[in-house]
Amino acid sequence: MSNSKNFIFDAETEWVQINEGMRRQILGYDDQMMLVKIEFKAGGVGTVHTHIHRQCTYVVSGVFEFEINGEKKVVKTGDGLYMEPNIPHGVVCLEEGILIDTFSPVRADFL
Repeated sequence: MSNSKNFIFDAETEWVQINEGMRRQILGYDDQMMLVKIEFKAGGVGTVHTHIHRQCTYVVSGVFEFEINGEKKVVKTGDGLYMEPNIPHGVVCLEEGILIDTFSPVRADFL
């Protein structure tokens, strides 16, 4: 697998539309890790899912209801989350915002 460039500039990096309420932008990766920015409109939904990757999420802006392994909590700007591999998780955006996700290993399905 190849690595991303060393410098990834927002204005030069394409967005991938996930659904009507959210889109993502890859900010860097190698085979061991990946950094992704997710932009949500209010009401945007990341349906409950699982994957083999460890995931940490930082709330840059907005308000979100996260469900992790059946537990729901509201998080907002400045909060963080951790999701173990293969644990069901999902999100609903309550107020428009941005999340930064880190994955280990890389989410090859995003490339």
